[in-house]
Amino acid sequence: MEQEKRVAAEAAAELVEDGMVVGLGTGSTVSHLLPALAARRLRLTCVATSLQTEQAGRALGLEVVSFDGPSGPTRLDIAIDGADQATRDGWLVKGGGAAHTREKVVGASADRFVVIVSPDKLVDRIAPPIPLELLRFGYTATLERLGAATLRDVPPSPDGGVIADWIGPVDDPAALSTLLASTPGVVEHGLFGPEVVSEIIVGHVGGAERIVFARGGARR
Repeated sequence: MEQEKRVAAEAAAELVEDGMVVGLGTGSTVSHLLPALAARRLRLTCVATSLQTEQAGRALGLEVVSFDGPSGPTRLDIAIDGADQATRDGWLVKGGGAAHTREKVVGASADRFVVIVSPDKLVDRIAPPIPLELLRFGYTATLERLGAATLRDVPPSPDGGVIADWIGPVDDPAALSTLLASTPGVVEHGLFGPEVVSEIIVGHVGGAERIVFARGGARR
């Protein structure tokens, strides 16, 4: 799937214009985006959702600044990221790399949130697992409240949160999103709704397929 990932990433890189503030996601598809952006030699200011992306971007000559504190940007022109699952009606699952809280903050801060995937990530229906970041304080009690969730044997999130996965049914992504968001101790979950997504770019050997949304989920 590496060729398909590269096609999607290069198509997304073409959407970036000189002078933009760009959010950079995390994962294997984004690893193809970074060199594609660097090759365009634009004047960009970037923020990264993980230390891995930050270091890789800077190694390629991209200017990557902090998204923390009053000196950093507060709005982004565009954010580009991958997904573990994506549906044609705009639902995503993210967080395989345990950075979904930062990824959701960056996506929500961008005027345009573009998702890049290979065809195997495009699904008819969202299915478990759904990544979770839990507050370390009381996380065993949070898991008990959730019921259908299990710890993932990985390091903490970039901000020190405990990583778990919802393994119960996902019959209604919107309802599950509300349930998870309202559970005390859940810092963030990996369901991204259509209201966040501007465009999904699916890479194919023969070119890129674009599924475009108005923010709010309506196709345009």
